[in-house]
Amino acid sequence: MSTRIVIKKNTYFDSVSLMSISTKANQLEGVEQAFVAMATEMNKGVLKNLGLLNDELEQAKNGDLMIVIKGASDAANEATLEAIEGLFTRKDSGNSRHEARYATLASAHHNIPESNLAVISVNGAFAAREARQALENDLNVMLFSDNVSLDDELALKQLAHSKGLLMMGPDCGTAIINGAGLCFANAVRRGSIGIVGASGTGSQELSVRIHEFGGGVSQLIGTGGRDLSEKIGGIMMLDAIQMLEDDPQTEVIALISKPPAQAVAEKVLARAQACRKPVVVCFLGTGETRQDEPGLQFARATKEAALKAVLLTGIKKESLDLHPLNWPLIEEVRARLKPEQKYIRALFCGGTLCDEAMFAALEKYPDVYSNIQPNPEYRLNDVNVSIAHTFLDFGDDDFTNGKPHPMIDPTNRISRLLQEARDPEVGVIVMDFVLGYGSHENPVGVMIDAIKEAKAIAAQDGRHLEMLGYVLGTDLDTPSLEKQCQMLTDAGVIWASSSTNTGLLAREFVCKEKAQ
Repeated sequence: MSTRIVIKKNTYFDSVSLMSISTKANQLEGVEQAFVAMATEMNKGVLKNLGLLNDELEQAKNGDLMIVIKGASDAANEATLEAIEGLFTRKDSGNSRHEARYATLASAHHNIPESNLAVISVNGAFAAREARQALENDLNVMLFSDNVSLDDELALKQLAHSKGLLMMGPDCGTAIINGAGLCFANAVRRGSIGIVGASGTGSQELSVRIHEFGGGVSQLIGTGGRDLSEKIGGIMMLDAIQMLEDDPQTEVIALISKPPAQAVAEKVLARAQACRKPVVVCFLGTGETRQDEPGLQFARATKEAALKAVLLTGIKKESLDLHPLNWPLIEEVRARLKPEQKYIRALFCGGTLCDEAMFAALEKYPDVYSNIQPNPEYRLNDVNVSIAHTFLDFGDDDFTNGKPHPMIDPTNRISRLLQEARDPEVGVIVMDFVLGYGSHENPVGVMIDAIKEAKAIAAQDGRHLEMLGYVLGTDLDTPSLEKQCQMLTDAGVIWASSSTNTGLLAREFVCKEKAQ
């Protein structure tokens, strides 16, 4: 094996661009490992873990671009480097025909004075500074970057609140503003339901189910996952409720979040109760659902939340296909599994999709472990080793530090899939596949070979391995939702109709009780 290292001094690219380029570079022929990233300490740590960090890379500065290629030979690496350079060149030339480029936010706003929103994806060390500059220029902000301190987040949101602006994020991956999908988003019809989400894929799932049930989305406002923490206090969710209450296109409001801080949840619920428009609340993992009140309804899962929202718009429940659980199928799966095959291993791209499936399992099993488990007793000490029922969010910092998001690059998930397939106690492996803007162009297709290999590993050991997939997307998304699901079927994978059903099916497949 040969390694080629190139450091480009003072050459900055945003993380979204570099994630895309890294993904394409790792798909090039003859590449064992390609790493394209800014020379941050976090990224150097990743290189150290990969055994690729040397003195030259160690001396690189935050503003330098690192290209590290590990391949079969020097000649192969030179060819790969040329191909990577081509990816940067094509990106530049492709964009330059359609849009002007500006060196700073201030100059961009000066030259496009009608602009009112900035999408920021820079290294976390600089993200707060850029967001503050955008807010001071009276721009709404969607901050895709993570690794921003809580103190900076609080200050930014207080500034946005004082100016009547949106401060979506940090670590905000999903929004739909006036019909335009930003970062990761799905193609859904316009309508009268406004969504405020303190979770990315949870917001996507809610919008997709609303679309499936015949409703439409007026706005989808992301807040960032920490907005409902004790320190931030729900500033952006509260402001977003007010904005949607004032929005003439919005008739119903839906709130979605991972488990919020209790005091903040009560504050948000009090505001929702006072809203002039009906509000549906889905705070995942908070235990028993509260009783519905006039103008305020509660849901324990995303599917239920979407249904309640569309019914409030006047759509009749009798006209909808609600996809109840297929109990005969559950019995068939149970019959195929050996007695020792009693565990779920869930490998998710979407954090909220992972949460929803995990919370469904927790309703039935006590031994549910995860890298995002709210109960520290069941938080994995080593994310590389599964215990009992294990639910992994591959989009969490445990897996994405210096690496592309799994919605873009499946490398981490493929190796873990094959690892789990070798465990004789595994009954079902669960995976999600996210369609839409920003995601991989063929999320199912890129996993098919690994799925077939995993099934073959189990078959060689005399076991049947059940695979359960969920494709998050709509009939308007690219690639085709129907074709992605058909690819799963052709590979022998059962696919669920919603995030909610994914968790319920997984827990029932490995249950040793008789199906209902």
